[in-house]
Amino acid sequence: MWDTEIRGMASAHAIIASSIFMATIMPAILLEKFSVYGSHLVWLYSVAGSVAVVNIAVFWLLGISPPTKRHTLSHKVTKLVRSCLYFLLSCLFFHTVVVLYGAPLLESALETFSLAVLLSTMTTLRCLCMLGPNVQAWIRVFSRDGAMSVWDTSLQITTGCSVLGAWLGAFPIPLDWDRPWQVWPVSCTLGSTVGFLTGLLVAPVWIHWHRKQLIYKSK
Repeated sequence: MWDTEIRGMASAHAIIASSIFMATIMPAILLEKFSVYGSHLVWLYSVAGSVAVVNIAVFWLLGISPPTKRHTLSHKVTKLVRSCLYFLLSCLFFHTVVVLYGAPLLESALETFSLAVLLSTMTTLRCLCMLGPNVQAWIRVFSRDGAMSVWDTSLQITTGCSVLGAWLGAFPIPLDWDRPWQVWPVSCTLGSTVGFLTGLLVAPVWIHWHRKQLIYKSK
């Protein structure tokens, strides 16, 4: 049981990680003079869109999404609208947090909001895919000993790594090196992406290594 779930998680994470590399390669093939630094917003939204589509597809195919008791069209539409609203609120939340941490308020507002979209895609969207628009379930997963499955644990790890990567990515910005990756918010988006990829790699390995110590409460 454990090995099957961990293998499934590792496969899903490999597919999601591959989508990031494809989202970097395809614009370089299709667009002239494309670069991660020079065409940063193009790359950012390419990665965010790719991760979003692949996440939704993978979790739907694996059946990780929470089951629903009602299958009416109105219920599904309501759930979709709530999910979109939560994602938008997440973008506004991350945007506000980044500004409070020192990002320009008005100057480069589009770049700041784009970083918030990327962070929301790598964190909130995965919560929506795994747990649905259920804030209580989100709070439960991110509370101490709140994980009820290996997928909950992987969600904790990938979310933490993504946010930590963005935070660490901000450190080189004030340094007087005049490098293209120091332009706002390049280093933060790169840091978040590297952190997300690290989380995708670390989660199955960590869970496999600690599987004997992990005890999940029944739902």
